[in-house]
Parts: sequence; structure tokens; C-alpha cells
Amino acid sequence: MSTEQLKQRKQTAVYVYEAPVRLWHWVTVFSVLTLCVTGYFIGSPLPTMPGEAIDNYVMGYIRFAHFTAGYVVTIAFLGRIYWAFVGNSHARELFIVPIFKAKWWKEAVHEVRWYLFMEKTPKKYIGHNPLGQLAMFTFFVLGMIFMIITGFALYGEGLGQGSWADQLFGWVIPLMGQSQDVHTWHHLGMWYLIVFIMIHVYVAVREDIMSRQSLISTMIGGWRMFKDDKPD
Repeated sequence: MSTEQLKQRKQTAVYVYEAPVRLWHWVTVFSVLTLCVTGYFIGSPLPTMPGEAIDNYVMGYIRFAHFTAGYVVTIAFLGRIYWAFVGNSHARELFIVPIFKAKWWKEAVHEVRWYLFMEKTPKKYIGHNPLGQLAMFTFFVLGMIFMIITGFALYGEGLGQGSWADQLFGWVIPLMGQSQDVHTWHHLGMWYLIVFIMIHVYVAVREDIMSRQSLISTMIGGWRMFKDDKPD
């Protein structure tokens, strides 16, 4: 829905993100932060601690936290896919990108120019703007699918041959070459998501300030506020 349609409806605030979407967002935020921190230490372990191994189970706790967060983020992601079918239209924007619409691409180009400070007037959208929608699908949705598949492939290797994770995801390791190759790509995927998160946070804060519409608070309360566009 465009700003013009908003004016016609005499609205300056619209309910966008339903409670399950907001819950998924924040569960994912804390789970991914946990995964990134613990994943970094799994890839670059702490120095060997003195004393008996039973008294120094630091890496064991780190791995446990990583596995737990992996389960949580996967279950939340599956729940988010379910809500895309039963939620409102904005719940589907994350997964359905209208790449065959010329107008959508035109607006995406406008957003690129806006973020590069080449446009003076922002366009306002109820849900994701076209560039944000494309970025969320390309970087986050596809990135999360890749991380979940490779993560559980490595997890299945630890559980052992014949385990549920090995049966579902064991094909990934020979497909990618060997176990170390999966480790490498999974670790690179972590940095891929970290770069996306940094850009995502920057853009959200920037839009809150420069385009005079709420983004951060919308993911808390669900309502998107338009601070300039008062109804005629």
C-alpha cells in the first residue's frame, strides 16, 4: 500500500506485523547472536585450560549453547514459514518477491538511490520496501536455509551414522566434498549473516530518522507510524 492510499484511508498508523511475526523476529535475533558468538569460538577455540578436563568444560558449554540456539532458530523459522500462509499479507513479503513486475524493480532502483543519498524524497511503504524485501529474501531467507542445512549436516556427523540428523542432512557432506569443506562454508555463512545484520540495523535506524516512519518500534508494537503524512 502506498502513501497515497494511506491518505485516502485517512490513516497515519497501520497495523503491520502480527504478534507471531514479532515474536519470531526477536527470538531469531537472540538466537542468531548466540549462534554467531558461539560459532566464532567453535571455529577459533579458546586456549587449553589447565587442570582436569572435567573441571574445564567451557568449550562443551559453548557447543551446547550453539546446538540449542540452532534448534530454536530452526523451529522458529519453520513457524515463520507456517505463518506466511495463515498470517496477513505482510507476513508473506519475506518469501514472495515480485521480481517479474517492472514497477517493483523501478521502485527498488529508487530505494538504492535513496540509500546512496541520490534521492531527496523517500517513498513510504506499509511493509518492506522493494529493496528491503529483496535483501531479506536473498541474504536472510536463503542464508538461513543454507546455515540450517549445513549446520545440521555437521550436527548429524557428531550424532553418528544413522541418526535423524544424518539421515536428513548427511547428503550435504559428500555433496560439498568433505566435512572440513562444510565447516568452512558454514563458518563463512556466519560472516555473511553478520554483514547482513550490520547493514540491516543501519538501514532500520536510518529510515526511522530520515524517512520519518517507524521501523524499529513497528517490530515491537506492530504498528507502523507515518510522522509526516497526516491525512488531508
